[in-house]
Amino acid sequence: MTGFVDPTKEDFARFKALPRGGPIWMLNLLRFRERAAYPPDHANADKGLSGAEAYRYYGRESAPVFQRVGGRQLWLAEPAMTLIGPPDEAWDLAFVAEYPDADAFIEMLRDPDYRVAVVHRQAAVADSRLIRMAPKPTDGLSFGD
Repeated sequence: MTGFVDPTKEDFARFKALPRGGPIWMLNLLRFRERAAYPPDHANADKGLSGAEAYRYYGRESAPVFQRVGGRQLWLAEPAMTLIGPPDEAWDLAFVAEYPDADAFIEMLRDPDYRVAVVHRQAAVADSRLIRMAPKPTDGLSFGD
């Protein structure tokens, strides 16, 4: 089975059709490949990197673009286990990234430097989830209020 690594054109169109004003949070759940799968002509193709190592390349190379569009990482964690949910849906890394608005996220994806960096993510990731979320105030209300 092939995992989810990149958005489909249809899903990206649905993303762009949502309201664009105000901050968005993107929940990232990542499962890495045992060995990175670079295109054969890529400089890292024969280095024998793990998926986690390839993802570190992605992080280093995409960070300037992420920061330039106003992105920031809200939290980062290494999931320990799934208490509720399919046991085979284990993740190696989870984080939430915040963008000033949806246009900033789109700008990042279209940036030429980001397009070079994303090859590392594609080589690194076996499966992922990327979930757009609308921030809510946490003013003492209980869940669901």
